[in-house]
Amino acid sequence: MTSRNNVQNTHIRAQFRKLHVAVLDIVAVINRPQGDEALIKEAGIPLDRALFPLLVGIERFGPIGVVELADRVGRDYTTVSRQVAKLESLDLIARQASVADRRVREAVIAPKGKIMTDAVDAARERIGSAIFEAWDVHDIDELVRLMRKFADALKGDLPPVLD
Repeated sequence: MTSRNNVQNTHIRAQFRKLHVAVLDIVAVINRPQGDEALIKEAGIPLDRALFPLLVGIERFGPIGVVELADRVGRDYTTVSRQVAKLESLDLIARQASVADRRVREAVIAPKGKIMTDAVDAARERIGSAIFEAWDVHDIDELVRLMRKFADALKGDLPPVLD
C-alpha cells in the first residue's frame, strides 16, 4: 500500500502547480469588475457594482455578520459595514440579532433583495450556459462534484494551501 501512496503523492505534486494556476485563473475572472457589471446589466437590476457581491453573499450565506461577510469578499470591515447599511437603506437586506450571540447583528436578504438575486441567478444561468454548451453532461456533473469536494476540503481545518 505504501508504494501506491507514493505514486499518488508524486502525481499530486506534479499536478498541483497546474491546479493552482487554474484556481488563480478562475479567481481572476471572478474578481474582474466587468463580470459583475455584465451580470447586473443582464439581470436588469439597478444596483451599484460595489454592493453587488455583498447582496449576493448575504443571500447565499445569510444570516451573516459583517466581519464574516468582509472576510468572504476580501474587503475591510468598515467599508463592508457602510455598504451593508446602504443595502439596508435600499430595503434589499434586513439586520437582526444573531441567534448565537445577541450582541452581533446579522444581515439577511429582504424580499426586494431576493427578487434581485433571483434575477441575477437567471442572468448567470443565461450567461454561463454558453460555457457548458459543448460539454458532456457527465463532465459537468463531475466538475460540480469535484469542485464541491475541493471547496469542502479547503474550508476544513487544512492549512490554506492556495493563498
